[in-house]
Amino acid sequence: MGIKVYKPTSNGRRNMTSSDFAEITTSTPEKSLLAPLKSKAGRNNLGRITVRHQGGGHKKKYRIIDFKRQHDAVIGKVSTIEYDPNRSANIALIVYTDGVKAYILARKGLEVGMQIVSGSGSDIKVGNALPLSEIPAGTLIHNLEMKPGHGGQLVRAAGSSAQVLGQEGKYTLVRLQSGETRYILSVCRATIGVVGNEQHNLINLGKAGRTRYLGIRPTVRGSVMNPNDHPHGGGEGKQPVGRKSPMTPWGKPALGLKTRNKKAKSNKLIVKRINGK
Repeated sequence: MGIKVYKPTSNGRRNMTSSDFAEITTSTPEKSLLAPLKSKAGRNNLGRITVRHQGGGHKKKYRIIDFKRQHDAVIGKVSTIEYDPNRSANIALIVYTDGVKAYILARKGLEVGMQIVSGSGSDIKVGNALPLSEIPAGTLIHNLEMKPGHGGQLVRAAGSSAQVLGQEGKYTLVRLQSGETRYILSVCRATIGVVGNEQHNLINLGKAGRTRYLGIRPTVRGSVMNPNDHPHGGGEGKQPVGRKSPMTPWGKPALGLKTRNKKAKSNKLIVKRINGK
């Protein structure tokens, strides 16, 4: 993909960039793989806001993605490469020889007409999905499962990848995009290659309106609020935080507070954390 740079014809256009969508081959999605997507504006089933700064945004439909890749031993052909408004990566429509259609994440270098296959015994070829036990060390992978049969949960964002480091018993040692190194069951599946659309993080939205199209509402600083709204609020003019550490709106430490469950069973599978410890 390439980056399209706009001329500064207005304040909103100045420094604005977007994708040139050179890889996209069609603007019409497959109707059988669409599902309605209702905007919940960050609210849970009780109507209470659990994620702040969400709401509005452009209306869109969900594309049903095949993260499990369990249509084994059947050759699929890339029919189209499409834009997905629900994620940073592009998606590819796969038409299998038995007539089944499915969307998958478009990996880097994927083109219309290429063939892919999934299942045990598949070739170590970019786009194929197979168990970690059959992937050699040093291979870059994405769409990685954490539990067998649950479908890919890790390494799905644009430009991301993980690397297989080796096999140890029933586990495979994998280095994730974050730098964390951990063991994952070798029967879990992963897809060979790097997720495409790798320049997505270089796009400059340019104006507040494009953020609102994405369903992101404004974030107000706590220091400009009243004391009854935020611990940082109050005072005449600009004031420092006035506490030992910054606080959340609910009075809890905003920096350095550990939230990971110490009793989580998956802790023992982590070899190296993000912070290097």
